[in-house]
Amino acid sequence: MLPVLAGGTSSSIQPGREHNIFREAVVKYTAYILILIIGLSCVVAAQSTKEITMLKPSEFTVLPWGGTSGDQSVYDTIRDCGFNLAGFVTVEELDKVAKAGLECLVRDSSIHASDAATQLDQAEIDKRIADVVERVGNNPVVYGFYLRDEPNAAVFPGLGKWAAAVNKAAPGKLAYINLFPNYASAGALGTPTYDEHLAEYVKHVKPKFISYDHYALMDNGSLRGGYFQNLESVRAAALKNDIPFWNIVLSNAHFKYAEPTPAGFRFQLYTTLAYGARGISYFTYFAPHVGNYRLAPIDQFGNKTQTWNMLREVNLQLHKLGPVYITLKSVNVFHHPEIPEGCRGIESSKFIESLSGSQMLVGEFEDPDGQPYAMIVNTSLHESTPFQVKFKDEGKVHRVSPYTGNTGVWQGEDCWLAAGQGMLLCLKK
Repeated sequence: MLPVLAGGTSSSIQPGREHNIFREAVVKYTAYILILIIGLSCVVAAQSTKEITMLKPSEFTVLPWGGTSGDQSVYDTIRDCGFNLAGFVTVEELDKVAKAGLECLVRDSSIHASDAATQLDQAEIDKRIADVVERVGNNPVVYGFYLRDEPNAAVFPGLGKWAAAVNKAAPGKLAYINLFPNYASAGALGTPTYDEHLAEYVKHVKPKFISYDHYALMDNGSLRGGYFQNLESVRAAALKNDIPFWNIVLSNAHFKYAEPTPAGFRFQLYTTLAYGARGISYFTYFAPHVGNYRLAPIDQFGNKTQTWNMLREVNLQLHKLGPVYITLKSVNVFHHPEIPEGCRGIESSKFIESLSGSQMLVGEFEDPDGQPYAMIVNTSLHESTPFQVKFKDEGKVHRVSPYTGNTGVWQGEDCWLAAGQGMLLCLKK
């Protein structure tokens, strides 16, 4: 039936207008149905994201580096992007963290371990930490407490007092301190070498984990020298002291750093995984309102950028691989065919006899039963590559899917890796 128009009935339609009115009605109703379909699709997409099983921060930490505040939608969107920590959050915002299904690191000006604050006596430090812990109570969303970023080695003894205070007042929670990258000057590090910086940190602070940052993707398309050497150094320190490590990488463009790309995100995630990390942080999720910062996942106006979807894609891959990955022990890392300075080549491999393809990075792992695994990464930032791998032992090679988490026979087009992409293979004997 034709719709009844305001001010008349269908019988009052003037001759010659019936066809146009009918067409207009069809267009309006079609548009209405399309809007409903699109709206329902968005709801389904949002629900499907929330239904994805996420790794817990204690299993593998995914952190949007920086302070977080705002209404509930800010926290929900962080979770939808695939993070399991909300960032650095004040005590007053903990209810929003909980509602979003996240955990967080608590920040408070009274426990910022500045250079001056590292000179306080233990009693004053204990009091400040205890006061914040009392305000937090037994809130389960608190994963730890933010203390300091990029300290000089001269204040490590004082930071040890702050870490001890956290351990005393909140056993099981992390004292968050982040370290410089290896391209920092000796003056900034406070030690002649980077390895000494790490050793002094572990000696004085006795941390439960090591976090460091290294921004390596440059706007001329190159990779900053020292990126892999930094991973080598931190991995060695973490293994020596039987603690996990986290890598902080780029999620925005600033200074001379590259604008985010899917290949860049894949590269940063999979190289971090190949070295056996148990955490990754992204600098930054919110775009700072200074300088030439741009294309963070959330821009200066609070809107999602194309970067948000790029980052969500790799975070979801991580959560799909995670249930297998977190059971593995890192036993070796090598590069092939070219070997960056300070790294090892295929001759060091425990499991792999031969490997072909572009420039490749391989992290070797064992599961609890001693079964060999290999995270194979195409380290090109610009080109896809096919590859072939032959394990030293006999058996069937399987692949862990980053899209389903299922393990199946490695075959067919799975011999291709996009730029920066990694693939987790296992040998079933």
